[in-house]
Amino acid sequence: MEKPAVTPAITQAMINAYDDYTHLSLDRRGFMEKLTKLAGSGAAAATIMPMLAANKANAALTPENDERLTSTMVTYPGASGEMKGYLVSPKDAKSALPGVIVIHENRGLNPHIQDVTRRLALEGFVTLAPDFLSPQGGTPEDEDKARDMFTTLDLGATVNNAEASRAYLAAVKGVNGKVGAIGFCWGGGMVNRLAIASPLLGAGVAYYGAQPPADQVPAINAPLMLHYAGLDERINAGIDAYRKALDANGKQAEIFVYDGVNHAFNNDTSAARYNKEAADLAWSRTVAFLKKNLA
Repeated sequence: MEKPAVTPAITQAMINAYDDYTHLSLDRRGFMEKLTKLAGSGAAAATIMPMLAANKANAALTPENDERLTSTMVTYPGASGEMKGYLVSPKDAKSALPGVIVIHENRGLNPHIQDVTRRLALEGFVTLAPDFLSPQGGTPEDEDKARDMFTTLDLGATVNNAEASRAYLAAVKGVNGKVGAIGFCWGGGMVNRLAIASPLLGAGVAYYGAQPPADQVPAINAPLMLHYAGLDERINAGIDAYRKALDANGKQAEIFVYDGVNHAFNNDTSAARYNKEAADLAWSRTVAFLKKNLA
């Protein structure tokens, strides 16, 4: 098989094509055809593809068996059926802690999101990562299959399951009753929707999430922190309208755009799109924001 002599350079056009594929504008065959043209050969495309995709083989920043944490898979009542989730709490908390829902991307509850859930627990929260594909049996191993499953989710029912997740976490032993939410990509959009639907949400943090309809913004009660990637033209097209609606309705929202970085810049399992500087800054802002609003 033909192999490139050196690792091919990854261009913005390749990253944009992968974003189209991830968000259903291209199927896998169409994406690989486009990537092959951009890379110059099938061998180069095959080398680049794993660098664009999230790689499950990448080591977790917080190990599954971290001795500082208690983590377990749980089931709990959803809005109209059983929900599955990953619940994590610090072992030696001296008092009740705030709760935070961690909402996954459109690949479901995968090892990376479980890792993020543990990281956030180490910051002093009880964290729950719901599996929003629970109504369909849960997140499959095949991420392409998971992506396709998201197209069949009912938006209203999914938001209701997010609210049921908030209510469940608020009642978990060791939680102070206050619950926020953080989400990434599809999950960021879901945080925006949950903020509209839930008057009891304590705070919401959306990473490069789709904005809700402007006429629904008046229903938002929770303070929001919104992180966007400077190169993410698809999502960023909705920032101005969302900002105007939030301002016009007197909502508390902090908006940050990180110049020169791509959609999914926080996902450290994606070598081509991850940006450590932006991810670290956004994370520090996120943790401080959640502690301030959920104490």
